[in-house]
Amino acid sequence: MSYWQVCPLGPTGFGDSPYQTFSAFAGNPYLIDLKQLVVLELLKSEDMDPFLFMPGTRCDYGLLYEQKWSTLSKAYSNFSGNPKEWLELREEYKSFKKEQRRWLDTFALFMSLKQQFEGRSWLEWPKPFRTYKAIQTKDLDPTVINRIESHKFFQFLFFKQWSSLKLYANDLGIQIIGDISIFVALDSADVWSHPEYFQLDTKSFKPKALAGCPPDYFSMNGQLWGNPLYNWKNMKKDSYAWWIDRFKSSFQFYDIVRIDHFRGFESYWSVQADAETATEGKWVKGPGLPFFKAIQKALPNAKIIAEDLGHITPEVTQLLKDTGLPGMAVLQFAFGGGSGNFYLPHNLQSNSVIYSGTHDNDTTIGWYHSESEAIQDHVRTYLSVSGDSIGWDFIRTAYKSVCRLAIFPLQDLMTLDSPGRMNNPGNALGNWQWRYQTWQLEALTNESADYLASLGELFGRVPDKS
Repeated sequence: MSYWQVCPLGPTGFGDSPYQTFSAFAGNPYLIDLKQLVVLELLKSEDMDPFLFMPGTRCDYGLLYEQKWSTLSKAYSNFSGNPKEWLELREEYKSFKKEQRRWLDTFALFMSLKQQFEGRSWLEWPKPFRTYKAIQTKDLDPTVINRIESHKFFQFLFFKQWSSLKLYANDLGIQIIGDISIFVALDSADVWSHPEYFQLDTKSFKPKALAGCPPDYFSMNGQLWGNPLYNWKNMKKDSYAWWIDRFKSSFQFYDIVRIDHFRGFESYWSVQADAETATEGKWVKGPGLPFFKAIQKALPNAKIIAEDLGHITPEVTQLLKDTGLPGMAVLQFAFGGGSGNFYLPHNLQSNSVIYSGTHDNDTTIGWYHSESEAIQDHVRTYLSVSGDSIGWDFIRTAYKSVCRLAIFPLQDLMTLDSPGRMNNPGNALGNWQWRYQTWQLEALTNESADYLASLGELFGRVPDKS
């Protein structure tokens, strides 16, 4: 293996989706490894006791919310209350705040105020606090000021640990593929601090329209995501500076970035804010090629993958071609139609990344068992297999495809059925909870590593370590 792809790493809110975060720049404090804080003596070993009762097979975000913040706050209290301790760490922290202040100050203020107002959306805060530019920190309650510093410290811990993990992976020849969603959450520091970049009412700041997609593979009524839409005209005025900052920040986390919902840059699905379903939307032109030229000019060496799934038109296909970015192919989308299906292996292009499935799909085994006999027969006939080991059949098919990269969800590598599914689009609750166990990773290493290595040798996918 030479690539590891992850979902967005931002701080999650209601619904726990990594695609609905409080910031497009910040990291998720839930991912901070508390054991490392014990090593640093910011915490004591007994501070870990509440986490011994967390479920092992899924993430209980309710328990995590109750325990993690209080434990992190204890670490910050120890750090801030002992100014003569951790001198080297303090220098690192000071440098971090200076390097990241472009987004960090705003985000920390946002999160502190969110705590002050009991977690409510910024649109429900007292009126003087809904306008970021009007707030003067010197007039804030001392508790709010202290919380600002604590949130900066949490981000420092996240960045420090993730940077160490990324360096470790890179030293082993592993590049990390990150993921940035095209849209940001309405309840985020980004929208609160830059309302001019979004399609909001100038007085109430409520969205005029919301993002989503029309009826598709995942939902007969389409998907109403609830994200505010960009005011691309205003963004163009400063040459997409916010987006350039976002990409630069992402490349601190990742070696390669996957842009979620690429087709939205050509045309996006706009739904009136009061609509009940996404079927009531319409296509509106996005920023197109000039946007990507601005990104390329600012970041000429950026490695980017375009998630070109969904309702793809000739215009979207042309935009992908004009940018030169590799697109995506998903094997689960290939079967049940005619020979011209774009995702069938004989139709694939080399400048693309092939997946057995994605975080939005069922596991390959779960998908296969839930499909009709006609689709199952198409799979068996096309791949010349019995279907008894469909997960591995898809992995082998991806390995021998012409696509530049082949990526597999961990659940498929672990031969898991539907209980291993990560996300079910259209269902607001119960997603993003799956967790693998140590024994599963060990079994994958002991039972499958040699076979995967042989596939790499057979189909020319052995990474060059020279």
